[in-house]
Amino acid sequence: MDLSSLFSLDGKVALITGASKGIGFSIAEIYAAAGAKVVLCSRKQEAVDEMAAKLRAKGYEAIGIACNVGNMEELPKLVEKTIKSCGQLDVLVNNAATSPVFGPVHETSSEAYDKIMNVNLKAPFELSKLCWPHLRKSSNPAVINISSIGGVSPEPGLGIYSVSKAALISMTKVLAKEWGEAKIRVNVICPGLIQTKFSEPLWSNEKIMSMVMKKLPIKRVGTTEEIGALALFLASPASSYTTGAVFTADGGFTI
Repeated sequence: MDLSSLFSLDGKVALITGASKGIGFSIAEIYAAAGAKVVLCSRKQEAVDEMAAKLRAKGYEAIGIACNVGNMEELPKLVEKTIKSCGQLDVLVNNAATSPVFGPVHETSSEAYDKIMNVNLKAPFELSKLCWPHLRKSSNPAVINISSIGGVSPEPGLGIYSVSKAALISMTKVLAKEWGEAKIRVNVICPGLIQTKFSEPLWSNEKIMSMVMKKLPIKRVGTTEEIGALALFLASPASSYTTGAVFTADGGFTI
């Protein structure tokens, strides 16, 4: 048996949002290494151009397309440019997220609520719909949503962020049920504490980390590559019978 084919993305095109750094870029790099042509999406064109160039320097196929996913009017242009540049779409990774506030829910403004919900939930909803007609033409289409363990159990100080991520888990299951007949698999990853710039206020705080480690069976912070490896499994033929699943990658924190 040729096991390499199980995890191959040869000939596939993958669109990854929030891909200029952190988890998004690791997913893009691993997908590219597996043979996919990757489309890196983030708000600034300079940022995605720089990261796409890094991948091309390694011999991979990659382009960058700027898009503020929180602005729904920009999403159709993102899909149009992807199809125009690549001719197809096989994998969508909804990774972009925001959490502009930290504190109790009763102190969260309506403006902050709207921003969190737009980026974390409405953007994956709208973008998935826009990608639907292209994904259904693929031989192995997949949508991977990046949620959080906050979507499984609310995180202190991140109440509305947790609400948005819980809703994303539910939306994943809905899409998986409705899109199964089109052979589009939809799954969700819930990372725990991963060493990224986004989570730096947590893993760089010794007091917080001392409390976290008491509940963490695997006594360390996770890496972006570990999330990327799981995302590769969910995009590849290896997971061809997996849909509507919720994968926690948190070092055992939620148990």
